[in-house]
Order: sequence, then structure tokens, then C-alpha cells
Amino acid sequence: MILNKSYTDSYLIMNRKLHNTIISHMIILLSALLVIITGSCNNQNISISNRPNIVLLLADDLGYGELGSYGQKIVTTPELDKLASDGMRFTDFYAGNAVCSPSRAVLLTGKSASRTTIRGNAGYFGDERWQGAWLDKNEFTLGEMMKGAGYQTAFIGKWHLDNPDDVETWAHGHGFDYAVQEQWKARFDTKREFPPNRLWINGDQEYVPYNYREYDCKDALRTDMAFKFLDKKDNGKPFFLFMSYRAPHSFEGPIRDTLLYVDQGWPEIERVHAAKITLLDKQIGRLLRKLDEMGDLDNTLVIFTSDNGPHGAAGGHDFEFFNSNGDLKGFKRDLYEGGVRVPMIAFWKNKISKGVSTNHISAFQDIMPTLAEVAGINIPTHTNGLSFLPTLLNKEQDKHEFLNWELQLSGWFQTLPDGGFRQSCRMDNWKAVRYGVNSEIELFNLNQDISESNNIASQHPELTERMIKIFESSRIDAPFFPYGGVIQNYKSQDKHLKE
Repeated sequence: MILNKSYTDSYLIMNRKLHNTIISHMIILLSALLVIITGSCNNQNISISNRPNIVLLLADDLGYGELGSYGQKIVTTPELDKLASDGMRFTDFYAGNAVCSPSRAVLLTGKSASRTTIRGNAGYFGDERWQGAWLDKNEFTLGEMMKGAGYQTAFIGKWHLDNPDDVETWAHGHGFDYAVQEQWKARFDTKREFPPNRLWINGDQEYVPYNYREYDCKDALRTDMAFKFLDKKDNGKPFFLFMSYRAPHSFEGPIRDTLLYVDQGWPEIERVHAAKITLLDKQIGRLLRKLDEMGDLDNTLVIFTSDNGPHGAAGGHDFEFFNSNGDLKGFKRDLYEGGVRVPMIAFWKNKISKGVSTNHISAFQDIMPTLAEVAGINIPTHTNGLSFLPTLLNKEQDKHEFLNWELQLSGWFQTLPDGGFRQSCRMDNWKAVRYGVNSEIELFNLNQDISESNNIASQHPELTERMIKIFESSRIDAPFFPYGGVIQNYKSQDKHLKE
């Protein structure tokens, strides 16, 4: 065990909620108030009804090469391909992390992977106990920022950042007026089980069951819930709609369509995977047409992306079957390009030029500052993201000095002889990767080696040393995710949570 007693005790104390200090709460609350006040001042001469609507579309485990606009040759995605042809395609855009929870934490908080409080799907709580971590109820999120800017806010789909026992950590407690999310874990205190295949509305106040016989896929139900929000919204105020879809995640559940791609003769697991992507594409098309019919699409910024790279062998699916990552190395949970580089498409009628591509290097933490500028409010001071609005509008764009990631693998279903701790950094066209704090750093030139197959660290000792300094200093400590990971050579039997 690499944790000393005082380190472990501090984690256990925080887990019992005895370590929240008055000062930290005041800082968060004052930051939120500052954003709201400055936003109101900046927009005092602008009619709130004229601000653009914002729709954020997030796929789950969609690989860089799984859209036609990103090189996919077999699986069809006509709606998203059209969105790309009508808008802007990012070639060098990155998820917050290489797995669900920490990636979403980056997106919601505007803090990069080495600065969020969540660095993996499960944290280490001491005594060989792994458990899902959650955003603190006082963490300032994208939902709260947009609500403070005067937007009607809605979140629909996979949240994956909550404490099942505390609804204030659910989406509704983080600034979303209308929140529809799934919940598949047990409450910690009462051991109450949330029935599967249900969407919970505004915390656990109401639920909507899912019957796959009535829908092509579960994302169809989510899209229907979005329609309910749109039909009831106040037309005098702009809206922010965050659609957190589940496809093509391996635990998406059954789909009704058993004929899509059946003529291809593929293994059933691969046919279903392809069908989930095409059905997701179909639901996005439904949503965009709804916005168009309502007359809202002309004044709406639409952003589509994925939370991480494609999943690999879960249930037998092979991410190489459809060349889901193109030439990129790795997949979900990898900090090579295949785990974190994701598709990103932006559409904004008469604002973003049609059919253009950009190689601007950007990531999830940049979405918060970008949307702040779109909404006309000050960028929250806690984010270390960088607005890419200038890129969308074809203006001069500031650039990151570097992007870096930090990931802790979950220890409940595998051995972690090196602690399960991973780091990577992209600086211009250079990429460094380190799996384990005591391992050698790999260095790649992405201009010449997009597949990260030729480690040239020995040829660039000064650059390699600079990457080491970034790994060690461009971060903050996070409870339950100790630097260097947790070394264990046993296989945990605790499998009640799924990644």
C-alpha cells in the first residue's frame, strides 16, 4: 500500500463529509455570484431574447473515426455528416479524459483533467475500497453558469457525476432547471435500488420507464424528453440544452431494430454497435429538425462531440472492426490519441462558415469559456480553459501552451501493479505519454507519427524533461485519486458499479 495512515485518514474524513470548510464554500459561492453579476452587467444593453440558444450534444464512447465526416466508410451517419458540411469540423479536439466520469467533470467544471476532483470512474477511499466519486454539490458547473446568464437550462441523459444518496449532486442540483437522467446505483444509506431502464426527472421526484419495444433505442426516449422541454420553454428567453446521449456505449441496453445492417453478415455484437451509432445519428437529426420547425435553429449554436475514445472489448466488441479510431493509437482508458482525441462539430447559421475544418488544438475545458463568451458574460475565473469562439468566427485565436491529462484506472475489477496511474501531454505537435510515475516517458511527433508508433524521447532529452515537469507541477492533488495511483496485485470482487 502506498498510502500512509494520515493520507488515508484524511480521505475517510472527507468521505464522511467532515472536511468541507467554510472558506472553500464561500470561495465557490462568491465565484458563482461574480459570474452572475458580471454577466448581467455585460448584457444590460442586450435583449435577453436575442442571445443565441446553445445545444450541446454528447455521444458516449464514440471514436474519432466513427463518423463519415471523420473517415468512416461502413457505418452511416448522414445527419452528423450534414452538420459537418454545414458547419465546422475540428481535427484536433480532445475529451476531458479517457473515461466517462472524469471526462464529464472537465466538461462541466471547465477545469482540465489534472485539476478536477475526479480523475477516474472510481476513487480509492482507503481499506482496499474503491467507489465512484462525485462532484461536490458546491462545485460551480456549466449549468449554473448558463442559468446565471439568464438561460433556461436542461440536461437529458447520462450524468455519471453524482452521489446516489444526495440528489443535490445530480444534474438538477447543478443548475439545470429541467433535468432528466438515469440512476443505476444504490443509495448508500438506505441501500435503495433505483430500478434500471428509467429516467429520473429533477432529482428523484419522478421517473419515466423505458420500454425498448416502444423505441428504436433508449436515446429515442431521451430525444422525446427534449421535445417536452422545447415545447414548454419560454420563447422570451434563450435556452441551453445539454443532450448527454448513451450510444454507442456498451451498456446502452437493448435496441428494437434487429434488421439494421443485418445484410452485412457481421457478428451480432458488431451489427448492434453500428446500429447504435446510426440510430444516434437519427435522433440527432430528429432534434435538429424539431429546432428548425420551431424557428429556433437559425439562432442556435450546436456543438457535437464524444466523452472519450471508443470502448474496446466489452461484451466482445472489437474497436478495430470498423476502424473506429482511424490511424490513432489506443481506445477508451488510453491516454494515447485514440483514448482522448474525439470528433467535434460546430454549427451556427450565418456565423460559422460552411464545410470548413480547423486544426486548432482544443479540449473539453474550453467549452465553458466558449459558452460564456457566446452568452456575453465574463469567463469564470476558476476555469483554465481557453475560449475557441474566435476560431468559430474565423478570428485570431489564442492557443494553449499545452494540454495535459491525468487518469486513475478503477481498481475494483483489475490488478494495478503500477498503480493504474496514467499521464499524457500535448504541446504543439509533440505528445508525451507516461503509464506509471516510475516508467519512462514516451515522446511522439504527431506531425510525422499520428499513430504514436515511434518513441523518440531519447532524441529530445530537453523536451522530455520539460514534459516531466508538466506532469509533476501542472496539477493539483485530488482526494481519492493519489498521485501515482494505488498499487495492488489482487483482483477486487466489488463489481456492483459499472464503468
